[in-house]
Amino acid sequence: MANKKIARIKKNECCAPPDKNGTCRVEAIVSVDERGQMVLPKDLRTKAGIKTGDKLAVALWEKDGATCCITLVKVEALVDMLKDKLGPVMKDAFLKEA
Repeated sequence: MANKKIARIKKNECCAPPDKNGTCRVEAIVSVDERGQMVLPKDLRTKAGIKTGDKLAVALWEKDGATCCITLVKVEALVDMLKDKLGPVMKDAFLKEA
């Protein structure tokens, strides 16, 4: 069963602190309708390069056993991140088997 508890975050505190190059800020406020759907504002979609038909992966961040952040990542970006991280590992694994 999904964790329905939401962590209480202190003002100006991010549950997943950004690295030295990142930021943590509110970009938009959206509502969820009775079907569980929400609309990302056009200016946010434009800024993030999200187009009709794009697939987004949903990642949950937890702190103290409660969901504190929900992150959307374009699937293509996620695939690229995985290739960058796992590619060398997989290459080494295949070389060791040979």
